[in-house]
Amino acid sequence: MTPQDLKTIMGSGLLSFPITDFDEQGEFRPKTYIERLEWLAPYGASALFAAGGTGEYFSLVGAEYSQVVKTAVETCRGKVPIIAGAGGPTRMAIAHAQEAERLGAHGILLLPHYLTEAGQEGLIEHVAQVCNSVKFGVIVYNRDRTKLTPKSLRILADRCPNLIGFKDGVGNIETMSSIFMAMGDRFAYLGGLPTAEVYAAAYKALGTPVYSSAVFNFIPKTAMDFYHAVAADDLPTQHRLLKTFFMPYLDIRNRVEGYGVSIIKAGATIVGHDGGKVRAPLSNLKPAEVEELAALIKLLGPQ
Repeated sequence: MTPQDLKTIMGSGLLSFPITDFDEQGEFRPKTYIERLEWLAPYGASALFAAGGTGEYFSLVGAEYSQVVKTAVETCRGKVPIIAGAGGPTRMAIAHAQEAERLGAHGILLLPHYLTEAGQEGLIEHVAQVCNSVKFGVIVYNRDRTKLTPKSLRILADRCPNLIGFKDGVGNIETMSSIFMAMGDRFAYLGGLPTAEVYAAAYKALGTPVYSSAVFNFIPKTAMDFYHAVAADDLPTQHRLLKTFFMPYLDIRNRVEGYGVSIIKAGATIVGHDGGKVRAPLSNLKPAEVEELAALIKLLGPQ
């Protein structure tokens, strides 16, 4: 798959991040991860992100990253494209990007570099080094410590032909509009705020009609229904689902920092696709919160 092929896929439909399955000892569990991917693949997501943020990329060490990406690529071959996460320090991001390419992934999502503050010159060099280390497509994730300006993205677009996507996890409307106006169709754009459904209609108005859905992990039918409602400007359906599910869901998710991942794993367990507990420093939902989430899921009906 060429970078331009990946760019086309980026703009063609809903994307999602499968959770990474862990056993009772907290080790990667390939068997249920394969079962998860086989369950999700037919629902119609245009691509799946293996070892992404919802997949706890930040906790994967040693050979685990390769195991997760390899399992996803082999399981989904011919069914749905796999984009791997890569991030952290520049050399680590390069190593993971190259490993993902070797394993047959179709591109990477370049996650934030973590902790250290850096100016735009350093961020440009960081992204450029990762892009130049591989041939497949790269999507940069604007979030946390990695916040690129329109000027920096223009420089990177000129230096890195395989930088084909921009995912926004900041939520600054002025900045996002400036980036879209400056870059036009040079990039494919992806809404990437946590629980992106809440912002989907606003992002579509900004020229970003595609987003990544975390709840696809446990309510894939509803996630696709909501995406189609956004695509069709079906406000009654959007508002109904926002009111009955997403806003109460946010109330649970926002109680503890890091619950953005924990609540997805809890949802997967509730619907019969247990992915194990989250790894520290994240914490799992409390039993009463799991019951609240189960009640919300039940109202949605069969998936």
